Amino acid sequence: MSMQNRPVIVAVGRTKFGEHYGKEPEKLIEEAWLAASNECNLERKNLETCYISDYFLPITNKLGLEEGFLSELTELHVPMEVTRSFSAALKTACHAIQAGVYSTALVGGIEKMTDRWDKIRDDLMLLDDPWSYYAGGTTEANHELMLRAYIKKHGINGENLEKLYTALAQVAIKNHANGAKNSYAQYQRKISLETVLNSRKTVNKALGLFDYAPVTDGATAVILTSEEAAKKMDITPVYIYEYNSATDYLDYSAREALSHFVATQIAMKKVLKTSKLDVWDINLWQVNDQSTMMELVSLEDLGYCEPGTAWRSISESCPNDKGCYVINGKELYVNMNGGLKADGNPLGAAGGAQIHELFRQLTGKAEQRQVSIDGATPKYGGALEFEGFGTKAYVNILGRE
Repeated sequence: MSMQNRPVIVAVGRTKFGEHYGKEPEKLIEEAWLAASNECNLERKNLETCYISDYFLPITNKLGLEEGFLSELTELHVPMEVTRSFSAALKTACHAIQAGVYSTALVGGIEKMTDRWDKIRDDLMLLDDPWSYYAGGTTEANHELMLRAYIKKHGINGENLEKLYTALAQVAIKNHANGAKNSYAQYQRKISLETVLNSRKTVNKALGLFDYAPVTDGATAVILTSEEAAKKMDITPVYIYEYNSATDYLDYSAREALSHFVATQIAMKKVLKTSKLDVWDINLWQVNDQSTMMELVSLEDLGYCEPGTAWRSISESCPNDKGCYVINGKELYVNMNGGLKADGNPLGAAGGAQIHELFRQLTGKAEQRQVSIDGATPKYGGALEFEGFGTKAYVNILGRE
């Protein structure tokens, strides 16, 4: 990334994730904004633009023109735009700051998914893959299909197949253990291997209840400035070091690869090329674990494991006291806030929770979850966010310098 007008995160804020039936969307985003504002003493009048993300507010809460309700909330008339994912909003804000159009921006994400339990599953199915929806598929169908494709492609059977299933369960166990240390998480309790395996037996499927992220409400906020503006504040800045994205077919069954996400691989290769970083320069990640299968595949798509081997690395390194994966003797920390699995998955705000955790880790303020790389605070952290079932992949790299 060009050194000129580098985007800098100066503050982050969020709500607790979970069921917030009694709170209006505007109350949630206000809570997240105020938390971020208090960190850097920025007032509303200092904001030059706002970008907000949500998928379903017009459906779940009958909120059209979300920019209008945000204008009411902030009592501002600055430019405002709405995207689906938090990463899309962040990317747009970064472009604006790099172009020198603005020096201070609010990026917010919000979702109120539990307000319409009867409707949300239909919406999620159409978001993931409308062709599967019309064929009678559920939101979980593609995850199971990917698992089957992975097993077939890599010839996993017998004892190794059992190890693969156990490795997937260990992903859920790790993320719940991390979520237990996160006061914002929807689920702050540990789970056992027996719990995960029994949930699969109950539905007679390879993946069960504890292999999937929940339906969630919540909001997140990030205050982004130019490097020059950040220098005037008494804060510890975190730079948007590099970012990129890629897109794949909406129809999962029509893609060239069924056992991994091509969009992730493309976005990651672009990020490494432009940043001139090695993959192992980034030991800390927040990945999209809508299912345990997606976290496993992400380890391969991001370049940490060879195709068809991530389950071995998970099996050999979990459980351990550090809560990290050990791959070729190197430690890789993934989803330290509990990931979507335990922290929660309010779609429009989920990417903001990833950035929130990376910011806390890189500034040494992650409390019980704090990661240490060779005795020091991590230098870089990465976030992988999806729109749909790997249809769009966003890779964001944050750095302390």
